[in-house]
Amino acid sequence: MKTEKNDGRAGLLYGIGAYGMWGLVPLFWPLLKPAGAVEILAHRMVWSLVFVGAALIALRRWGWTAELVRSPRKLGLVAVAAAVITVNWGLYIWSVNTGHVVEASLGYFINPLVTIALGVLVLKERLRPAQWAAVGVGFSAVLVLAVGYGRPPWISLTLAFSFAVYGLVKKKVNLGGLESLAAETAVQFLPALGYLVWLGAQGTLAFGTHGAGHTALLAATGLVTAAPLVCFGAAAIRVPLSTLGLLQYLAPTFQFLLGVVYFHEEMPPERWAGFSLVWLALAILTWDALRTARKSRAAVEAAVSAARTEAAPATTAPATGHAGGETGATAVSTPSAHPGR
Repeated sequence: MKTEKNDGRAGLLYGIGAYGMWGLVPLFWPLLKPAGAVEILAHRMVWSLVFVGAALIALRRWGWTAELVRSPRKLGLVAVAAAVITVNWGLYIWSVNTGHVVEASLGYFINPLVTIALGVLVLKERLRPAQWAAVGVGFSAVLVLAVGYGRPPWISLTLAFSFAVYGLVKKKVNLGGLESLAAETAVQFLPALGYLVWLGAQGTLAFGTHGAGHTALLAATGLVTAAPLVCFGAAAIRVPLSTLGLLQYLAPTFQFLLGVVYFHEEMPPERWAGFSLVWLALAILTWDALRTARKSRAAVEAAVSAARTEAAPATTAPATGHAGGETGATAVSTPSAHPGR
């Protein structure tokens, strides 16, 4: 029991660490100037493969590569994931370094709503009434923000849709966090390295021309990418998905606060109205998810209780019934272990 409690506490800290790092990353990208967004993106791809490859070597986790290479379908999905996350990473770096941190944070606030919409459109999932309400409020928020910005919030929408598609593809590939990042950056590596070599030949490469500190920061893009992912993986196996679902809002919240308080981006009334609608939609979504999780747990506990009640007479049966009693006890122990994990 004590071990489970310690695991849960550690998982919570890992989760806060992961989403905290993702939330504070807008402070990092401006440090890489005068390198342009595309060069920073290329360095992120190259150095991410270096760091993730080193981690996989240290952990001796290479068994998945053989299965991946033998599956053209999975290789194709990895290539799609790599292309989509390239758009997401590149746009996010550009947004932060050109003063659009608040609009970028909005993309990750509305990402859960876009994910639900994709589930309906692509996977033909059926939504609960509260989920429909959340999507409707989210759509209204986008309209209000479009009026406020004088244009559709294209940065937010592109970030939200690209990350939602990325999540959908990753679900179909079914690889662990480190493994999938290694596969995706392996796809990105040669084009990214080729671009950096081309910049060097043109004499416009920032790497190595602005001092050792700047060079180290560009190399650190791989660590900045891999570190939160490692923390997220450690959290995912220790805390319930419902907890992770709540923690995910930490990242865009930190980004939003940085945009308003640190980078002093404007927030006129209509923008506050749009963000308020987004937060209302997320509150509805979270309430519905927690309520559904409670109902599921209650149903499992009721099923376990019923199974124990049925199995109880078998334990007091005469000698001819002992085998049946043991079988019943084994059957009960398996489901009862799941809710406690």
